[in-house]
Parts: sequence; C-alpha cells; structure tokens
Amino acid sequence: MEIKIRLIVLMLSILFTGITAGLCFTWSNAITPGIGRLDDLGFLQSFQAMNRTILNGSFLTVFFGPVILLFINTILHRHAHPTTLMLFFIAAILYFVGIGIITVFKNVPLNEMLDKTVLENLSAFELKDLRTKFEQPWNRWHIQRTIASFTSFSFLLVGLIYSK
Repeated sequence: MEIKIRLIVLMLSILFTGITAGLCFTWSNAITPGIGRLDDLGFLQSFQAMNRTILNGSFLTVFFGPVILLFINTILHRHAHPTTLMLFFIAAILYFVGIGIITVFKNVPLNEMLDKTVLENLSAFELKDLRTKFEQPWNRWHIQRTIASFTSFSFLLVGLIYSK
C-alpha cells in the first residue's frame, strides 16, 4: 500500500511540476513577449484578462499542488537512495520558494494592483506609469519562477533515475 501511495505522489509531483514548468516557460517565451508588443492599454487589458481567467481550480491545483506534494514525496522517499532523497528535497525547497513564495509575495501583489485598476479611466500618462510599475518587476519575478520550476522538475527526473 505504501509503495502505491509513494508512486502516486511521485507521479503527481512530476506531472504537476512539469506542467507548471511548461506553463512558466511558455508564458516567458511567448505570452509576455507577445503582449509586450501591444500599446500600454492593450498590454494592461490583456494581462488583466489573463490573470482573471487563470484563477480556476485546475490551475490552482496544478500550480500550487506541488508546494505540498513535493514535501510529501520527500517524506515518502526518506529510505530511498541518498541521492534520490537529496534531489527530491531540493526540488521541494526550490518549488516552495521559487513558485510558492515568489508567487504569493511578488507576482500576486502586482496582479492585484493591476486588477483593482479601471484601465479605461486612466490617461495615457497614467497607463504608461502603471505599465512601468507592473511589467518589468512582474517579468523579472516570473523568470525566477520559470527557472525554479524547470530546475525542480529536472531534479525530480534525476531523482527518479537514482531511485532505481
């Protein structure tokens, strides 16, 4: 029974972390550069719409699930090969800090600032100022999330190899 639970938690950890890494990579390489070409109002409206749309059960489960799953995975593999255990633990810490902490304390406050704004009521100067306060910091923190999720995913895969 424990082996089955351990396998399920490991597979969900790998799957959700991999999906998140892919989402972050796609966002960094296509979405933000693409909407970055829009004028200030178009950019801010696009980001507002995407932020409002992405907050759903599927996203929240996949994106934040590994924050807990990776630590459970580490505990369930406490008797595994020492390299496996270390890689799983590092993956958990990286994901917790790089996705959990950065998202909650850096990206979400920027998203909330944008969400509270009625963009159509702003002047061109105010739109430019809001974009300046939002875009560069959001992208900088998101790159950190992309690196953390990709590295965490990679460590899970390497840990899986050592667990054999």
